Amino acid sequence: MLLSVGRIVIIGFQCIYFGLVNKYFIATKKDYENAIKYYSEALEVNPTNAVYYSNRSLAYLRTECYGYALADATKALEIDKNYIKGYYRRATSNMALGKFKAALKDYETVVRVRPNDKDAKMKYQECNKIVKRKAFERAIASDEIKKSVVDSLDIESMTIEDDYEGPQLEDGKVTLKFMKEMMDWFKDQKKLHRKCAYQILVQVKDLLSKLPSLVEITLKETEKITICGDTHGQYYDLLNIFQLNGLPSETNPYLFNGDFVDRGSFSLEVIVTLFGFKLLYPDHFYLLRGNHETDNMNQMYGFEGEIKAKYTAQMFQLFSEVFQWLPLAQCINSKVLVMHGGLFSEDGVTLEDLRKIERNRQPPDSGPMCDLLWSDPQPQNGRSVSKRGVSCQFGPDVTERFLEQNKLDFVVRSHEVKAEGYEVTHSGKCITVFSAPNYCDQMGNKGAYIHLRGSDLKPEFHQFTAVPHPNVKPMAYANTLMQMGMM
Repeated sequence: MLLSVGRIVIIGFQCIYFGLVNKYFIATKKDYENAIKYYSEALEVNPTNAVYYSNRSLAYLRTECYGYALADATKALEIDKNYIKGYYRRATSNMALGKFKAALKDYETVVRVRPNDKDAKMKYQECNKIVKRKAFERAIASDEIKKSVVDSLDIESMTIEDDYEGPQLEDGKVTLKFMKEMMDWFKDQKKLHRKCAYQILVQVKDLLSKLPSLVEITLKETEKITICGDTHGQYYDLLNIFQLNGLPSETNPYLFNGDFVDRGSFSLEVIVTLFGFKLLYPDHFYLLRGNHETDNMNQMYGFEGEIKAKYTAQMFQLFSEVFQWLPLAQCINSKVLVMHGGLFSEDGVTLEDLRKIERNRQPPDSGPMCDLLWSDPQPQNGRSVSKRGVSCQFGPDVTERFLEQNKLDFVVRSHEVKAEGYEVTHSGKCITVFSAPNYCDQMGNKGAYIHLRGSDLKPEFHQFTAVPHPNVKPMAYANTLMQMGMM
């Protein structure tokens, strides 16, 4: 009798948690962090429930914790090998991590079990195309130096049609007048002439290729710089930053800390605007590479699709070349290090090591270049497996040792959505800034930017909220396999 009562209590407890978690999943706010919390607590009561693991996997997918999502989906299938949603979730996790063959195997399982599932069949076909394309690309690859898209362009012969009324470069150069006109043009959802876009890309590639992997600047005592985090194709929020904080200029320098593109559906407008300001103020406007300035991310999360829709595949290839020349880190007054992701999988990395990184490539799966783009801080000491499935998570002791060895005060990074737009951790030694408010139109977070002044380098945080934008949904150009509305 007591055993039966105990079972009833546990079942009732699980039902309460299921109700709470489902509430968080369907709520307008999309509170996936709380969904993860409640599923985790439910799993403490019943650690053999495949459904809980699978649904927590989906919550992890929504919060871009792809490594954790993969682990949970795998655990769900270990508990119940016939649980079909587990295969869906594991496939999506592997897709997000660029493990296309593993994803294809799981999609194949779903199609075999559910031959009439149109969604599953479509995902299988799309994934199969990617696997075959990757195999073809490897097959035709050679040791010869790959020719640049620039070599095949004849920009001078491109004609600007008489009926084009948009902005044009002046004698082939970016001016402040051009930038203001272009921002207004983009704001009205109009397309910059392809000749102007190519001119900007070719010029910025040449400029970036001359920069070191670690950019080092000095702020005078009276000078300040504004550091912005991820903007992720949220063009109208970028305009709002400039409205709130002033346009870039020689007396109002900016540093944008990676992930300019993907997710948001105005990535083209964001990146061309940022590249334009880099050309206009090369010594007062700085751009660092993020993990989304890479081919795999762009193919999955929308930038490649957006450029092909608005221009051509050739232009995307040129963007890819330019992204490879973006610097990886920036040091301010020899005291503050800024990078997109974070610190390193091993101790002993020095600023000199960062200077020596050959960055003109797609990022490797491990090593300092990978870590700079992908790692995340954690509250506990030491290092742990990354929640993203790439690089690592590093604790306050790791930060302390790195700063001490390199005689730095603190690091500034981005890479993670924060409810307040920023977060200070590791006893003030590790600061996160994120500048895409209401990320993907659903997270409800604030955006933020940081002011650093040469006099004391004390960070000043400025928050802002999302502004209205045209009725174009985020991920409008993303690969259909990354649409999260599955099962």
